[in-house]
Amino acid sequence: MHKRSKSCEPSSEMDEHHGGNNGATTCDDSACGRVAAPSTTTAQCSTVSVYRAKINGVPRLITVVWNKNLINQSFTISIDRHSAGATAHGGAGGGGDDGPLSHKVELKPWPFWSKKGLKTLDVDGDRLDIFWDLRSAKFTASSPEPAGGYYVALVSQEEVVLLLGDGKKDAFKRTKSRPSLEDAVLVCRRESVFGKRSFAARGPLDTTAATAARKDHEIVVDSALAGGREPEMRITVDGVVLVHVKSLQWKFRGNETVIVDQSPVQVLWDVHDWIFAAGPALQAVFIFKPGAPAEVGDTGGEHGYGILGDAADYSFFLHAWKTE
Repeated sequence: MHKRSKSCEPSSEMDEHHGGNNGATTCDDSACGRVAAPSTTTAQCSTVSVYRAKINGVPRLITVVWNKNLINQSFTISIDRHSAGATAHGGAGGGGDDGPLSHKVELKPWPFWSKKGLKTLDVDGDRLDIFWDLRSAKFTASSPEPAGGYYVALVSQEEVVLLLGDGKKDAFKRTKSRPSLEDAVLVCRRESVFGKRSFAARGPLDTTAATAARKDHEIVVDSALAGGREPEMRITVDGVVLVHVKSLQWKFRGNETVIVDQSPVQVLWDVHDWIFAAGPALQAVFIFKPGAPAEVGDTGGEHGYGILGDAADYSFFLHAWKTE
């Protein structure tokens, strides 16, 4: 299997399905925060996206996390103190430094709280400005991440090194900065959802487009595990059924290559616990990997892996927690 960023490592590997929850976040079929994960005390749904971008010319990993529960909503940006190149080669990248540098923004519902702000961070002696404007952000019931009407911009040396949201024009006007000559690369994305039979998520399956112009796809997994019929499962993307697995008790692990927007996408699944385990919440793991499978004998580069942060190494992880 392809190499993955540790920041988006699934809590249950495809070949190690008995792994624990590791703090997986939750979301039911219709809204966030109604069902708690086995090891959590406050139910929350969350999305995690990891990017590689250059800050003062140095490639670094940037993790963006959106959280929502019954009480509050927030987003957190974390910047790795070590360069992405050092991390990719397995080195500590300098040793002795603390962990990632983070800034958390609480999205308060109070009318007098400003949903627009600026934070300046010192990243190993380099200045990084974080601008955000969520005043017109549009949120859906199934995701803590805005669907539109906002921007989050990271600026280094008068360049916008990472831009999230669809408010591109307003972001450049406010930051008074130019676009980076090198677009940020989406390394991976992870989303965890809860439900009984249907599990919906939203994420990009094409990383060739620029970050601000990237299209999110609606991904839905529907399962029929009870009743008189044999267990089966359907996976749809943008309303089109692309994977239909019958006799799921015999095909609880598998993979298929499908076509999304005229491009191949590999779909891998492990639903072992759905079929054979018992408990209040049972996890299944789905991986969506853009591109066709490597040919037999194709090493894919040195050691058979892509470089960490390479667009060709991107994957979308969906953790689906089934409840009774």
